[in-house]
Amino acid sequence: MSDAVVVGAGLAGSLVSVYLARRGFTVRVLERREDPRTPGAREAGRSINLGLSQRGIVALREIGLLDSLKPLTVPMRGRVVHAPDGALRFQPYGTEEDQILHSVLRHDLNVALIDEAEKQGVEFFWGRKVVSVDRDQPSVATDGGEFEADLVVGADGAFSAVRAHLGRGRRMTLHQEYLEWGYKELLIPVGDDGKPRTELRALHVWPGDDGLIVAHPNADGSLTATVFLPFEGSRGFAGLDTPARVRAFFARRFPDTLTLIPDVVEQFLAHPPASLVTIRTAPWHLATGSGRGVVLLGDAAHAVYPFFGQGMNAAFEDCSVLDRCLAAHPRDLPAALAAFEAARRPHTDVLAELSKRNFVELRDKLRSPLFLARKKADLVLHRLFPRSWVPLYTLIAHTTTPYGEALARSRRQDRLLATTTALTGAALAVLTHRARRKRQVT
Repeated sequence: MSDAVVVGAGLAGSLVSVYLARRGFTVRVLERREDPRTPGAREAGRSINLGLSQRGIVALREIGLLDSLKPLTVPMRGRVVHAPDGALRFQPYGTEEDQILHSVLRHDLNVALIDEAEKQGVEFFWGRKVVSVDRDQPSVATDGGEFEADLVVGADGAFSAVRAHLGRGRRMTLHQEYLEWGYKELLIPVGDDGKPRTELRALHVWPGDDGLIVAHPNADGSLTATVFLPFEGSRGFAGLDTPARVRAFFARRFPDTLTLIPDVVEQFLAHPPASLVTIRTAPWHLATGSGRGVVLLGDAAHAVYPFFGQGMNAAFEDCSVLDRCLAAHPRDLPAALAAFEAARRPHTDVLAELSKRNFVELRDKLRSPLFLARKKADLVLHRLFPRSWVPLYTLIAHTTTPYGEALARSRRQDRLLATTTALTGAALAVLTHRARRKRQVT
């Protein structure tokens, strides 16, 4: 039996520990934070709500946890777009009944995965800060002791300590980019009558070039709203520093939030804004001469902006793919790790670009009639030709098509649609010209 040490007990770390335990590894998980199941841990955290899509669903189904998690989730069948004048417009995610997302609180999902891991015999060590990583043994030294293993998994987030130690003295590429916008979270509470204040089974979006709000529904009828704003400027976090300025900004830009969130000013000013970062790195793994290895996954390998809703889903897919690679190379850990990186890294690089692009879509394009017409055309074509025409969003959110392949297919469809539109326009122009000449002759 092999030993594995997982650094990080977040979503990716707790899930991969379940996979490894089921694969026969003796697993220990090291986490610098305290156990999230302790009283007060939920309130102390700060995170964007999660939209569980097909890639994450597949992983949870593989470990047998999907059905038990359903009571903690709320189905989202599309977007509800809020206009400044208070008008609401619903945009469905797809054409099929199962083409939906499932909103879930990060804390609730994390706790469920930790509980499942412990059922599989995984041992957690809380409050352990990584001091160093020995790449040759390999082993992880913490402020509470040293842990040796055949496999060390760095699942410790965008600012991974394992990644930092893995790259020391090696030719390792690291691309780190911060968005000029940050975010704060606000709670849209249930109404005084105990009912949701707005449609619950949808993702709510307030688009705008000077501010963006995205709200996920919660199982208790509330919604968690994430406010994205520039850090600088009078309409950014730096300028919105008094109750009067905050209230005036929301009244002008997001007027219906004053009703949906009665204490919006107090909530907004209660916490500092958080940053958004994207990470790309290479390589993801290191194999030792003794047949052991170190590997990165999840945000430690490929943190992305949250605007495509794929950060957690991509991390869960990492765990599933790593498990398949370990199964394909049961006696060759270095080969399994190399196969995992080869299978995943090209596609998560594509996801980083897609996530950046979707920020512009959510912020600006949801109000564009031309963009909305194109989205409707995509859905119509998908309904008419469900196998041969699949929109990019559907490929990303509702299938497990690798990200790079999904983008390549979407570009082929775009070229086909552009050519068809051009030919149709040319044909109509010819017919119109002929009709005019015929009328002139007669």
